[in-house]
Amino acid sequence: MDLESNRNRMVQELGSRYGIGRASARLVFAPYRICPLGAHIDHQLGPVTAMAIDQGVVLAYASVPACEVRLTSLDFPGEVRFELASPGTARRRDWGNYARGAVQVLARAGYRLGRGLVGVMSGPWSESGLSSSAAVGVACLLALEDANELRISPEANIGLDQAIENHYLGLRNGILDPSGILLSRKGQLTRIDCATAGHRLIPAPPSMSPWSILLAFSGLKKALVGTDYNRRVAECEAAARILLNAAGRGQELPLLGRVSEREYAAYRDRLPEPLDRRAAHFFSEVARVDHGCRAWERGDLGEFGRLMTASGESSIRNYECGSPPLVDLYEIMRGCEGVYGARFSGAGFRGCCVGLVDREAAVPAANAIRRAYAERHPELAPDAFVAICHSDDGARAIR
Repeated sequence: MDLESNRNRMVQELGSRYGIGRASARLVFAPYRICPLGAHIDHQLGPVTAMAIDQGVVLAYASVPACEVRLTSLDFPGEVRFELASPGTARRRDWGNYARGAVQVLARAGYRLGRGLVGVMSGPWSESGLSSSAAVGVACLLALEDANELRISPEANIGLDQAIENHYLGLRNGILDPSGILLSRKGQLTRIDCATAGHRLIPAPPSMSPWSILLAFSGLKKALVGTDYNRRVAECEAAARILLNAAGRGQELPLLGRVSEREYAAYRDRLPEPLDRRAAHFFSEVARVDHGCRAWERGDLGEFGRLMTASGESSIRNYECGSPPLVDLYEIMRGCEGVYGARFSGAGFRGCCVGLVDREAAVPAANAIRRAYAERHPELAPDAFVAICHSDDGARAIR
Protein backbone atom coordinates (compact mmCIF):
# COMPACT_ATOMS: atom_id res chain seq x y z
CA MET A 1 0.00 0.00 0.00
CA ASP A 2 1.35 3.41 -0.97
CA LEU A 3 0.49 5.24 2.23
CA GLU A 4 1.36 8.69 0.91
CA SER A 5 -0.98 8.53 -2.10
CA ASN A 6 -3.61 6.84 0.06
CA ARG A 7 -3.24 9.61 2.61
CA ASN A 8 -3.97 12.29 0.02
CA ARG A 9 -7.02 10.43 -1.26
CA MET A 10 -8.40 9.88 2.25
CA VAL A 11 -7.89 13.52 3.27
CA GLN A 12 -9.76 14.60 0.14
CA GLU A 13 -12.61 12.20 0.93
CA LEU A 14 -12.79 13.49 4.51
CA GLY A 15 -13.05 17.02 3.20
CA SER A 16 -15.70 16.29 0.59
CA ARG A 17 -17.87 14.20 2.90
CA TYR A 18 -17.58 16.16 6.16
CA GLY A 19 -16.10 19.53 5.24
CA ILE A 20 -12.88 18.92 7.17
CA GLY A 21 -9.89 21.00 6.09
CA ARG A 22 -6.54 19.39 5.44
CA ALA A 23 -5.00 21.02 8.52
CA SER A 24 -7.54 19.34 10.83
CA ALA A 25 -7.33 15.89 9.25
CA ARG A 26 -5.51 13.10 11.05
CA LEU A 27 -4.88 9.52 9.92
CA VAL A 28 -4.10 6.15 11.46
CA PHE A 29 -2.93 3.01 9.69
CA ALA A 30 -3.72 -0.39 11.23
CA PRO A 31 -2.02 -3.13 9.20
CA TYR A 32 -3.34 -6.59 8.58
CA ARG A 33 -1.34 -9.41 10.08
CA ILE A 34 -0.22 -12.90 9.20
CA CYS A 35 0.53 -15.71 11.64
CA PRO A 36 3.28 -17.89 10.14
CA LEU A 37 3.27 -20.30 13.12
CA GLY A 38 0.92 -20.65 16.08
CA ALA A 39 -2.36 -21.52 14.37
CA HIS A 40 -5.45 -21.79 16.60
CA ILE A 41 -3.62 -21.84 19.91
CA ASP A 42 -3.74 -18.24 21.13
CA HIS A 43 -7.15 -18.76 22.75
CA GLN A 44 -5.59 -21.66 24.71
CA LEU A 45 -2.68 -19.47 25.93
CA GLY A 46 -0.13 -20.99 23.59
CA PRO A 47 2.81 -19.11 22.02
CA VAL A 48 2.28 -17.66 18.55
CA THR A 49 4.15 -15.71 15.89
CA ALA A 50 2.97 -12.76 13.84
CA MET A 51 4.00 -10.17 11.26
CA ALA A 52 2.22 -7.03 10.16
CA ILE A 53 2.01 -6.55 6.40
CA ASP A 54 2.02 -3.48 4.17
CA GLN A 55 -1.75 -3.62 3.58
CA GLY A 56 -4.41 -2.64 6.07
CA VAL A 57 -6.99 -0.16 7.26
CA VAL A 58 -6.55 3.59 6.86
CA LEU A 59 -8.85 5.86 8.87
CA ALA A 60 -8.89 9.59 8.12
CA TYR A 61 -10.68 11.47 10.88
CA ALA A 62 -11.12 14.71 12.75
CA SER A 63 -12.12 15.37 16.34
CA VAL A 64 -15.44 17.19 16.77
CA PRO A 65 -17.03 18.71 19.88
CA ALA A 66 -20.32 16.88 19.29
CA CYS A 67 -20.57 13.71 21.36
CA GLU A 68 -21.20 11.45 18.40
CA VAL A 69 -19.34 9.31 15.89
CA ARG A 70 -19.97 9.54 12.15
CA LEU A 71 -18.07 7.25 9.81
CA THR A 72 -18.27 6.31 6.15
CA SER A 73 -16.25 3.78 4.20
CA LEU A 74 -14.80 3.57 0.72
CA ASP A 75 -15.54 -0.17 0.75
CA PHE A 76 -18.97 -0.45 2.42
CA PRO A 77 -22.21 1.48 1.86
CA GLY A 78 -23.99 3.78 4.26
CA GLU A 79 -22.95 5.92 7.21
CA VAL A 80 -22.32 4.71 10.74
CA ARG A 81 -23.71 7.27 13.18
CA PHE A 82 -24.29 6.99 16.93
CA GLU A 83 -23.99 8.90 20.20
CA LEU A 84 -20.99 8.27 22.42
CA ALA A 85 -23.30 7.74 25.39
CA SER A 86 -25.31 5.02 23.62
CA PRO A 87 -23.36 3.12 20.94
CA GLY A 88 -25.97 0.35 20.95
CA THR A 89 -25.64 -3.40 20.55
CA ALA A 90 -23.86 -5.21 17.75
CA ARG A 91 -25.76 -5.53 14.49
CA ARG A 92 -25.55 -8.46 12.12
CA ARG A 93 -22.86 -8.02 9.43
CA ASP A 94 -22.49 -4.28 10.10
CA TRP A 95 -19.01 -2.81 9.68
CA GLY A 96 -19.92 -0.13 12.22
CA ASN A 97 -19.84 -2.73 15.00
CA TYR A 98 -16.12 -2.13 15.54
CA ALA A 99 -16.56 1.61 16.10
CA ARG A 100 -19.48 0.97 18.45
CA GLY A 101 -17.51 -1.70 20.24
CA ALA A 102 -14.49 0.59 20.60
CA VAL A 103 -16.61 3.24 22.32
CA GLN A 104 -18.18 0.67 24.59
CA VAL A 105 -14.96 -1.02 25.75
CA LEU A 106 -13.22 2.33 26.34
CA ALA A 107 -16.14 3.50 28.49
CA ARG A 108 -16.26 0.24 30.42
CA ALA A 109 -12.53 0.48 31.07
CA GLY A 110 -13.12 3.87 32.71
CA TYR A 111 -11.89 6.19 29.97
CA ARG A 112 -13.88 9.39 29.50
CA LEU A 113 -14.92 10.18 25.95
CA GLY A 114 -15.98 13.80 25.74
CA ARG A 115 -15.38 14.40 22.05
CA GLY A 116 -16.61 12.52 19.04
CA LEU A 117 -15.19 12.25 15.57
CA VAL A 118 -16.04 12.12 11.90
CA GLY A 119 -14.07 9.88 9.62
CA VAL A 120 -13.63 7.98 6.39
CA MET A 121 -12.24 4.45 6.39
CA SER A 122 -10.58 2.36 3.70
CA GLY A 123 -9.54 -1.26 4.00
CA PRO A 124 -9.57 -3.90 1.27
CA TRP A 125 -9.80 -7.67 1.72
CA SER A 126 -12.44 -7.86 4.44
CA GLU A 127 -13.25 -11.39 5.69
CA SER A 128 -9.97 -12.57 4.23
CA GLY A 129 -8.38 -14.25 7.22
CA LEU A 130 -5.91 -11.40 7.80
CA SER A 131 -7.63 -10.04 10.90
CA SER A 132 -9.22 -7.16 9.05
CA SER A 133 -11.85 -6.91 11.81
CA ALA A 134 -9.17 -6.50 14.49
CA ALA A 135 -7.44 -3.90 12.30
CA VAL A 136 -10.69 -1.90 12.06
CA GLY A 137 -11.09 -2.15 15.84
CA VAL A 138 -7.53 -0.95 16.45
CA ALA A 139 -7.96 1.96 14.01
CA CYS A 140 -11.15 3.06 15.77
CA LEU A 141 -9.54 2.79 19.20
CA LEU A 142 -6.51 4.85 18.18
CA ALA A 143 -8.66 7.53 16.55
CA LEU A 144 -11.01 7.84 19.53
CA GLU A 145 -8.07 7.96 21.92
CA ASP A 146 -6.37 10.68 19.90
CA ALA A 147 -9.58 12.70 19.61
CA ASN A 148 -9.95 12.59 23.39
CA GLU A 149 -6.25 13.07 24.20
CA LEU A 150 -6.01 9.65 25.85
CA ARG A 151 -2.57 8.08 26.12
CA ILE A 152 -3.05 4.34 26.16
CA SER A 153 -0.21 1.84 25.73
CA PRO A 154 -0.11 -0.75 22.94
CA GLU A 155 -0.42 -3.47 25.58
CA ALA A 156 -3.61 -1.93 26.96
CA ASN A 157 -5.00 -1.50 23.45
CA ILE A 158 -4.42 -5.19 22.80
CA GLY A 159 -6.80 -5.97 25.67
CA LEU A 160 -9.31 -3.38 24.50
CA ASP A 161 -9.37 -4.71 20.94
CA GLN A 162 -9.75 -8.26 22.23
CA ALA A 163 -12.67 -7.06 24.36
CA ILE A 164 -14.42 -5.71 21.25
CA GLU A 165 -14.35 -9.17 19.70
CA ASN A 166 -14.92 -11.21 22.89
CA HIS A 167 -17.50 -9.15 24.76
CA TYR A 168 -19.15 -7.02 22.10
CA LEU A 169 -19.18 -9.39 19.12
CA GLY A 170 -19.09 -12.77 20.87
CA LEU A 171 -16.02 -14.17 19.11
CA ARG A 172 -13.82 -16.21 21.47
CA ASN A 173 -10.42 -15.28 20.11
CA GLY A 174 -7.15 -14.59 21.90
CA ILE A 175 -4.60 -11.79 21.75
CA LEU A 176 -2.83 -12.83 18.54
CA ASP A 177 -4.61 -10.45 16.18
CA PRO A 178 -4.28 -7.15 18.06
CA SER A 179 -0.78 -8.09 19.26
CA GLY A 180 0.42 -8.68 15.71
CA ILE A 181 -1.22 -5.47 14.52
CA LEU A 182 0.12 -3.27 17.32
CA LEU A 183 3.54 -4.75 18.16
CA SER A 184 5.07 -5.91 14.87
CA ARG A 185 8.11 -4.30 13.30
CA LYS A 186 9.23 -4.44 9.67
CA GLY A 187 11.44 -7.39 8.77
CA GLN A 188 11.05 -9.04 12.16
CA LEU A 189 9.15 -12.00 13.52
CA THR A 190 7.02 -11.24 16.58
CA ARG A 191 6.79 -14.05 19.13
CA ILE A 192 3.86 -13.58 21.49
CA ASP A 193 3.38 -15.52 24.71
CA CYS A 194 -0.39 -15.58 25.09
CA ALA A 195 -0.14 -16.83 28.70
CA THR A 196 1.84 -13.81 29.91
CA ALA A 197 1.05 -11.32 27.09
CA GLY A 198 4.80 -10.81 26.72
CA HIS A 199 6.39 -10.53 23.31
CA ARG A 200 9.79 -10.67 21.67
CA LEU A 201 10.88 -9.24 18.33
CA ILE A 202 13.21 -11.55 16.38
CA PRO A 203 15.15 -9.75 13.63
CA ALA A 204 15.97 -11.51 10.38
CA PRO A 205 19.74 -12.07 10.30
CA PRO A 206 21.79 -10.47 7.50
CA SER A 207 22.37 -13.93 6.02
CA MET A 208 18.66 -14.51 5.36
CA SER A 209 17.70 -14.56 1.67
CA PRO A 210 15.25 -11.88 0.48
CA TRP A 211 11.67 -13.07 0.88
CA SER A 212 8.15 -11.90 0.25
CA ILE A 213 4.70 -12.85 1.49
CA LEU A 214 2.16 -14.47 -0.83
CA LEU A 215 -1.53 -14.11 -0.06
CA ALA A 216 -3.79 -16.36 -2.11
CA PHE A 217 -7.47 -15.52 -1.71
CA SER A 218 -9.96 -18.36 -2.10
CA GLY A 219 -12.98 -16.28 -3.09
CA LEU A 220 -14.92 -17.70 -0.14
CA LYS A 221 -16.72 -15.04 1.88
CA LYS A 222 -18.35 -16.20 5.07
CA ALA A 223 -18.38 -14.37 8.40
CA LEU A 224 -16.13 -15.89 11.06
CA VAL A 225 -18.77 -15.86 13.80
CA GLY A 226 -20.94 -18.10 11.62
CA THR A 227 -18.29 -20.83 11.30
CA ASP A 228 -17.13 -23.57 13.67
CA TYR A 229 -14.58 -21.26 15.25
CA ASN A 230 -16.31 -21.03 18.64
CA ARG A 231 -17.01 -24.78 18.59
CA ARG A 232 -13.30 -25.53 18.15
CA VAL A 233 -12.50 -23.30 21.12
CA ALA A 234 -15.04 -25.22 23.22
CA GLU A 235 -13.54 -28.55 22.12
CA CYS A 236 -10.06 -27.42 23.16
CA GLU A 237 -11.43 -26.43 26.55
CA ALA A 238 -13.18 -29.78 26.92
CA ALA A 239 -9.89 -31.56 26.23
CA ALA A 240 -8.13 -29.37 28.78
CA ARG A 241 -10.77 -30.13 31.39
CA ILE A 242 -10.26 -33.89 31.01
CA LEU A 243 -6.48 -33.58 31.20
CA LEU A 244 -6.53 -31.26 34.21
CA ASN A 245 -9.00 -33.50 36.05
CA ALA A 246 -6.74 -36.49 35.41
CA ALA A 247 -3.79 -34.52 36.78
CA GLY A 248 -5.70 -33.60 39.93
CA ARG A 249 -6.04 -29.95 38.94
CA GLY A 250 -9.67 -29.86 37.91
CA GLN A 251 -10.28 -26.57 39.71
CA GLU A 252 -8.11 -24.66 37.23
CA LEU A 253 -9.39 -22.79 34.20
CA PRO A 254 -9.73 -25.41 31.40
CA LEU A 255 -7.21 -24.19 28.84
CA LEU A 256 -4.66 -26.40 27.11
CA GLY A 257 -1.94 -23.86 27.85
CA ARG A 258 -2.31 -24.77 31.54
CA VAL A 259 -1.56 -28.44 30.85
CA SER A 260 2.12 -29.40 30.93
CA GLU A 261 3.67 -31.58 28.23
CA ARG A 262 4.32 -34.23 30.89
CA GLU A 263 0.64 -34.25 31.91
CA TYR A 264 -0.45 -34.43 28.29
CA ALA A 265 1.84 -37.41 27.63
CA ALA A 266 0.57 -39.18 30.76
CA TYR A 267 -3.16 -38.69 30.19
CA ARG A 268 -3.67 -38.16 26.47
CA ASP A 269 -5.15 -41.66 26.10
CA ARG A 270 -8.17 -40.48 28.11
CA LEU A 271 -9.22 -38.04 25.41
CA PRO A 272 -12.07 -39.19 23.13
CA GLU A 273 -12.43 -38.23 19.49
CA PRO A 274 -12.20 -35.47 18.34
CA LEU A 275 -10.76 -33.95 21.52
CA ASP A 276 -7.57 -36.01 21.17
CA ARG A 277 -6.85 -34.40 17.81
CA ARG A 278 -7.53 -30.89 19.11
CA ALA A 279 -4.98 -31.45 21.88
CA ALA A 280 -2.52 -33.06 19.45
CA HIS A 281 -2.69 -29.95 17.30
CA PHE A 282 -2.11 -27.66 20.28
CA PHE A 283 0.97 -29.41 21.63
CA SER A 284 2.54 -30.04 18.22
CA GLU A 285 1.95 -26.40 17.25
CA VAL A 286 3.61 -25.17 20.44
CA ALA A 287 6.68 -27.20 19.45
CA ARG A 288 6.59 -25.79 15.91
CA VAL A 289 6.56 -22.23 17.24
CA ASP A 290 9.63 -22.92 19.38
CA HIS A 291 11.52 -24.63 16.53
CA GLY A 292 10.40 -21.96 14.05
CA CYS A 293 11.70 -19.08 16.16
CA ARG A 294 15.10 -20.74 16.35
CA ALA A 295 15.08 -21.34 12.58
CA TRP A 296 14.23 -17.67 11.99
CA GLU A 297 17.05 -16.53 14.26
CA ARG A 298 19.61 -18.42 12.19
CA GLY A 299 18.05 -17.38 8.87
CA ASP A 300 16.88 -20.85 7.86
CA LEU A 301 13.86 -20.08 5.68
CA GLY A 302 13.75 -23.66 4.41
CA GLU A 303 13.19 -25.07 7.90
CA PHE A 304 10.86 -22.24 8.86
CA GLY A 305 8.77 -22.88 5.76
CA ARG A 306 8.69 -26.63 6.40
CA LEU A 307 7.24 -25.91 9.84
CA MET A 308 4.63 -23.56 8.32
CA THR A 309 3.50 -26.30 5.96
CA ALA A 310 3.36 -28.81 8.82
CA SER A 311 1.22 -26.32 10.73
CA GLY A 312 -1.14 -26.20 7.75
CA GLU A 313 -1.31 -29.99 7.64
CA SER A 314 -2.13 -30.23 11.35
CA SER A 315 -4.77 -27.53 10.98
CA ILE A 316 -6.50 -29.72 8.39
CA ARG A 317 -6.03 -33.15 10.02
CA ASN A 318 -6.11 -32.43 13.74
CA TYR A 319 -7.92 -29.12 14.12
CA GLU A 320 -10.24 -29.93 11.20
CA CYS A 321 -10.64 -26.51 9.67
CA GLY A 322 -10.57 -25.57 6.03
CA SER A 323 -13.20 -25.97 3.34
CA PRO A 324 -12.34 -28.07 0.25
CA PRO A 325 -11.49 -24.98 -1.88
CA LEU A 326 -9.18 -23.63 0.81
CA VAL A 327 -7.49 -27.01 1.23
CA ASP A 328 -6.96 -27.12 -2.53
CA LEU A 329 -5.44 -23.64 -2.44
CA TYR A 330 -3.08 -24.72 0.36
CA GLU A 331 -1.99 -27.79 -1.61
CA ILE A 332 -1.36 -25.69 -4.72
CA MET A 333 0.66 -23.10 -2.85
CA ARG A 334 2.82 -25.57 -0.90
CA GLY A 335 3.81 -27.32 -4.12
CA CYS A 336 4.74 -24.17 -5.99
CA GLU A 337 8.41 -23.59 -6.86
CA GLY A 338 10.05 -20.95 -4.71
CA VAL A 339 7.51 -21.21 -1.87
CA TYR A 340 9.22 -22.06 1.42
CA GLY A 341 6.00 -22.88 3.28
CA ALA A 342 2.27 -22.26 3.39
CA ARG A 343 -0.73 -22.52 5.67
CA PHE A 344 -4.21 -21.11 6.11
CA SER A 345 -4.45 -17.52 7.27
CA GLY A 346 -6.86 -16.69 10.07
CA ALA A 347 -9.29 -19.28 11.37
CA GLY A 348 -9.07 -21.32 8.17
CA PHE A 349 -12.78 -21.71 7.47
CA ARG A 350 -12.73 -19.20 4.64
CA GLY A 351 -10.43 -16.50 3.34
CA CYS A 352 -6.90 -17.06 2.12
CA CYS A 353 -3.66 -18.98 2.39
CA VAL A 354 -0.38 -17.33 3.30
CA GLY A 355 3.05 -18.38 2.12
CA LEU A 356 6.66 -17.27 2.43
CA VAL A 357 8.33 -17.17 -0.97
CA ASP A 358 11.76 -16.39 -2.38
CA ARG A 359 11.47 -12.79 -3.55
CA GLU A 360 12.68 -13.52 -7.09
CA ALA A 361 10.13 -16.35 -7.41
CA ALA A 362 7.16 -14.36 -6.10
CA VAL A 363 5.66 -13.21 -9.42
CA PRO A 364 5.87 -16.55 -11.27
CA ALA A 365 4.61 -18.36 -8.15
CA ALA A 366 1.63 -16.01 -7.89
CA ASN A 367 0.76 -16.58 -11.55
CA ALA A 368 1.06 -20.35 -11.21
CA ILE A 369 -1.18 -20.42 -8.12
CA ARG A 370 -3.78 -18.25 -9.82
CA ARG A 371 -3.95 -20.49 -12.89
CA ALA A 372 -4.07 -23.77 -10.99
CA TYR A 373 -6.77 -22.61 -8.59
CA ALA A 374 -8.96 -21.24 -11.41
CA GLU A 375 -8.79 -24.64 -13.10
CA ARG A 376 -9.98 -26.42 -9.97
CA HIS A 377 -12.58 -23.85 -8.89
CA PRO A 378 -13.80 -21.80 -11.84
CA GLU A 379 -16.91 -20.83 -9.84
CA LEU A 380 -14.71 -19.01 -7.29
CA ALA A 381 -12.12 -17.66 -9.71
CA PRO A 382 -13.81 -14.24 -10.25
CA ASP A 383 -13.30 -13.39 -6.56
CA ALA A 384 -9.99 -15.23 -6.11
CA PHE A 385 -6.61 -13.57 -6.57
CA VAL A 386 -3.01 -13.66 -5.38
CA ALA A 387 -1.20 -10.67 -3.85
CA ILE A 388 2.47 -10.13 -3.11
CA CYS A 389 3.10 -8.28 0.15
CA HIS A 390 5.91 -7.46 2.56
CA SER A 391 6.28 -7.11 6.30
CA ASP A 392 5.64 -3.73 7.89
CA ASP A 393 5.56 -1.87 11.19
CA GLY A 394 2.57 -2.05 13.47
CA ALA A 395 -0.36 0.36 13.81
CA ARG A 396 0.61 4.02 13.80
CA ALA A 397 -0.40 7.56 13.02
CA ILE A 398 0.28 8.80 9.49
CA ARG A 399 1.44 12.40 9.54
